[in-house]
Amino acid sequence: MYSPNNSPLVSPTSSRSVTETINASHNFVIKGYSLAKGIGVGKHIASETFTVGGYQWAIYFYPDGKNPEDSSAYVSVFIALASEGTDVRALFELTLVDQSGEGKHKVHSHFDRSLESGPYTLKYRGSMWGYKRFFRRTSLETSVFLKDDCLKINCTVGVVVSGIDSSRLHSIHVPESDIGAHFGTLLENEEGSDVTFNVSGEKFHAHKLVLVARSPVFENDFVNMIEEDNDEIHITEMEPRVFKALLHFIYRDTLPEDDEFLEASSSSVPSLPDSLPAKLLAAADKYDLPRLRSMCESVLCKDISVSSVSHILALADLYHAADLKSVCLKFTAENLVAVMQSNGFEFLKEHCPLLQSELLKTVAGCEDEEELSGGGQSRSVWAQFSDGGDTNDRSVRQQTWKNG
Repeated sequence: MYSPNNSPLVSPTSSRSVTETINASHNFVIKGYSLAKGIGVGKHIASETFTVGGYQWAIYFYPDGKNPEDSSAYVSVFIALASEGTDVRALFELTLVDQSGEGKHKVHSHFDRSLESGPYTLKYRGSMWGYKRFFRRTSLETSVFLKDDCLKINCTVGVVVSGIDSSRLHSIHVPESDIGAHFGTLLENEEGSDVTFNVSGEKFHAHKLVLVARSPVFENDFVNMIEEDNDEIHITEMEPRVFKALLHFIYRDTLPEDDEFLEASSSSVPSLPDSLPAKLLAAADKYDLPRLRSMCESVLCKDISVSSVSHILALADLYHAADLKSVCLKFTAENLVAVMQSNGFEFLKEHCPLLQSELLKTVAGCEDEEELSGGGQSRSVWAQFSDGGDTNDRSVRQQTWKNG
């Protein structure tokens, strides 16, 4: 190829500027709405922070409105930049969820108006976008958005990012790994299985090589097994449903997608030790499966509440779930008065006395942080814990802790 002056042309180069949004959503559940009313105009309830586009964000809900002059009759909802940042450009959407099941959500979206107004710019940490008059309070309290004294708010943030895309215009998509699906099929079809487990009369066929590769405990068991035991192995301290879930993880590297895991947070406190996540945590400890332990910890962590934390703490301590134990200790220290008045705390004192010293250290650490930040209470939680907390006579519910 030649230019008009007949000199050869160098192949042209190209680049492309791409401006797009990195989107993510956060669901904020507000339980006890009626108790939050009256905290005062300008005071808010904050969600946990969540990350979008490299920045931390939080949802602020103002039960009595943000400003008295124009919003005291309304609830206010805002999205705040919760980390350091300068001129962060973003799009937002706030959705008040219709809890009647009809899907008629109340949506305030900035995404729909991006063409006419452009993204919103948050100048610094603490900058907010939202609505002072999000919903008239009297209307909200008789609407389908409030159910069982609970509100649900979904927030979507789209952080605007720009960059030069100099990659090839064409690319080849590499699918996600499906090795877990293949191994799962191997388990289901029982093809080539060479070991049988008898769990309370229910039989499971598996493959020694897979079990040995995944669990050092299985490896040791098979090495030390005498030849006549190879036909059938009896498992006596585990339920069939738990062993089935254990094999599911070993072959697929995932948790079972059944109701007992998807709806784990609906478990009542008395049944918590018998729930599948709790039993599977015990199995993870027994067979030295750290990834399975972490998965079960994550599921049980979502169940932590004032009434359940003592039981979950005992589980975490028993099965060496260090991360879950740390979360439970911190939650208990931060909500000590309420936890001490629960039946679960009586169980903890009776069955896990050694945990009390660890709890004392955690409480002391929380109080040290509070003193450094300038906070103070008329009577410290340390003192309340040390003298036994609630002195009212209460009957202690006798509970049997079943071994996982």
